[in-house]
Amino acid sequence: MDSGESGHALEKLFTLAVVTHRYMERGLAARGLSRARATVLWNLHGGGPMTQRALATAIGVTPRNVTGLVDALEADGFVARGPHPGDRRATLVTLTDKGRATMRGLRAEYDQGAARLFAGVPDGDLAAFVATVDHLIARIGREDP
Repeated sequence: MDSGESGHALEKLFTLAVVTHRYMERGLAARGLSRARATVLWNLHGGGPMTQRALATAIGVTPRNVTGLVDALEADGFVARGPHPGDRRATLVTLTDKGRATMRGLRAEYDQGAARLFAGVPDGDLAAFVATVDHLIARIGREDP
């Protein structure tokens, strides 16, 4: 691929990132969530209850930052804090009924959106797209210390 083609591909990737970001933000805002708060919920939904330290590590933020996110999510009724069964110094963050219902809705919307976006894309093209994105993620990961 020459530099013109790769530059054009990068331009398309940036455009896709902007459009995808806008698409996701709209869906989250409708539920009263920011991307950061939704990331906390997504991790709790997939990983079950966890300490704030584990959450901070999972989402790549400082413990102070995750405290603010959990405070806001708790105030809005999405999560609750409770005692850790094996470490009395630690607190577990869990999804509430509202948090679980929200995540079920987000998961369903996510699955429907994926089906809608990729409808009509041949399986081979989709597999090549996924392989290309995996390659780019790995390359960026190696270049970004």
